[in-house]
Amino acid sequence: MEIVKGSGFIPGELLATINSPDDLKGLNDEQLVQLCTELRQYIIDLVSVKGGHFGASLGVVELTVALHKVFNTPSDQLVWDVGHQAYGHKILTGRRDVFHTNRKYKGISGFPKRSESEFDAFGVGHSSTSISAALGMAVASRINKTTEKHHIAVIGDGAMTAGLAFEGLNHAGVENANLLVVLNDNCMSIDPNVGALKEYLTDITTSHTYNKAKDKVWELLGKISKFGPNAQEIASKVENAIKTSLLKQSNLFESLKFRYFGPVDGHDVVRLTRILNDLKDVPGPKLLHVLTKKGKGYKFSEEGNETLWHSPGLFNKDTGEIIKVVPVLPQPPKYQDVFGHTMVELAEMNDKIVGITPAMPSGCSLNIMMKAMPDRAFDVGIAEQHAVTFSAGLATQGLVPFCNIYSSFMQRAYDQVIHDVALQHLKVIFCLDRGGLAGADGPTHHGVYDLAYFRCVPDMIVSAPMNEEELRNLMYTAQLPEVKGAFSIRYPRGNGVMVNWKTPFKKLEIGKGRKIKDGHDVAILSIGHPGNLVTEAIELLKADGIDPSHYDMRFVKPIDEALLHEVFSKFNKVITVEDGTIVGGLGSAVAEFITEHAYSARLVRLGIPDRYVEHGEQPELYEECGFSPEKIAENTKSLQQLKIKTKQA
Repeated sequence: MEIVKGSGFIPGELLATINSPDDLKGLNDEQLVQLCTELRQYIIDLVSVKGGHFGASLGVVELTVALHKVFNTPSDQLVWDVGHQAYGHKILTGRRDVFHTNRKYKGISGFPKRSESEFDAFGVGHSSTSISAALGMAVASRINKTTEKHHIAVIGDGAMTAGLAFEGLNHAGVENANLLVVLNDNCMSIDPNVGALKEYLTDITTSHTYNKAKDKVWELLGKISKFGPNAQEIASKVENAIKTSLLKQSNLFESLKFRYFGPVDGHDVVRLTRILNDLKDVPGPKLLHVLTKKGKGYKFSEEGNETLWHSPGLFNKDTGEIIKVVPVLPQPPKYQDVFGHTMVELAEMNDKIVGITPAMPSGCSLNIMMKAMPDRAFDVGIAEQHAVTFSAGLATQGLVPFCNIYSSFMQRAYDQVIHDVALQHLKVIFCLDRGGLAGADGPTHHGVYDLAYFRCVPDMIVSAPMNEEELRNLMYTAQLPEVKGAFSIRYPRGNGVMVNWKTPFKKLEIGKGRKIKDGHDVAILSIGHPGNLVTEAIELLKADGIDPSHYDMRFVKPIDEALLHEVFSKFNKVITVEDGTIVGGLGSAVAEFITEHAYSARLVRLGIPDRYVEHGEQPELYEECGFSPEKIAENTKSLQQLKIKTKQA
């Protein structure tokens, strides 16, 4: 990937000299503090005018500098969890002068990415993977007899709520591997953290007993590096000092056979550097509890809504004002907001309805129901598997759970969907936000697989609305008592197409599509929001005198076979359009139908190709993948002109 350097942004005097972590090694304490100030300002300068994740990276500036100062990266393996806190890491590891392309089409990724830099030890985008990955690296180093290498997992406390993080901790405790877990405790993921773990960590950080003993503990720890071969003995004394200080709170990590150290101020770069240097000499698995503030060092993010400043878009760095383009005409709402408001309407009609989300109440707009009906809406933390099985448990007792999970994150709970919901014929309604191409977050967040991975699950209803009205009607239909079993409704990130979207509810027939437009020569079958791109393409085709038929399938399972018989009895040229992978999706379903019923037709499938699609704005990615309105029109024109000498079945 070739990226033009030169952003027009001028780094601070010291930051301008940092081209790799090696350049940090000779810095003194005063220079480390200065570098943190300049690095934080550089992130503020760029993100304010280029966009991107903000608060998380500001919160770990000092930790980032200290880690690269102390450890010998990339030989020492540094894994960030999740990667939206790694902007400072990217800037310090040779990407300062191209950082202005962050999350832009053909630019650098917004997350650590192995193919982008040797300093990105592991690709991250989904949370809670760092401990398992770093442990694998540490065990491999032991097997390869490279015992001098260090392996560091930096995990936010929000990510600690996922089962995978505990699975990694549980295994790491019995491996004699050189692993350091840095728990970045800021009480936030995107929304404020929830659950018992957050309260547990709060108890540790507010314990007067603990904080009174803390300096004594660190005084002992500071001597470790001076004792050489006796470092293990000194570490044991530190451990005993913690245990004998009545610090019962530390037993969670100690019970998993980790040496627990902290909590320490994550914004004191000098002390962090000294502590990390000492911990290098402590063998085996260890956990450093670091207290940070998301958005640290920028007044408006520190004093304002932390959720808003997670990824605020463009803003005036001097005033903190979020820059929004005010449209002249009323605009359609975001699909997520249609979901949120519709949930409240339906829940007022049906007292069995409950809402569940794994740590994304503002992202999916379940926060609207949480405010209106706090006893019937649940944020379960970053725990997609639990969210699904929790929903299944609710369903066994006659409730109607709407489980809202981003399409990309639903991949993590696939077994639960099959085993705990579908196999047991339980009624759980899965609302999959961010279906299709998610935009600047890239391949870790694109929700392109759900049509395919749900279509193969027996008895599951798999649907996608073309607009806001269809979303409301699918949600209404799904909760009706006569509709049984698992039901998925997927919709994209961003705005819909209807200004006047709040129409009366209408029951839809399961497995039935609709003809949107009658035409000639070519039939276009679409599923979900891309049907609107087809509508635009048909307008473009008018100039060439081409007038195709357009069908909105609504359901990919059960698929409308009566409609397909109608299509293939009239057309031998058919195009399918979807914003999911063409392998296993709508195009595959139609191809299977053609084969099964022995129709003779030329089928062109448009959608996500069988490769990973990088980041960019949605229209840019539609064009790249071949189903922008212009590409749909081009394919329709080419197919219409094609001479096919076949006999219709």
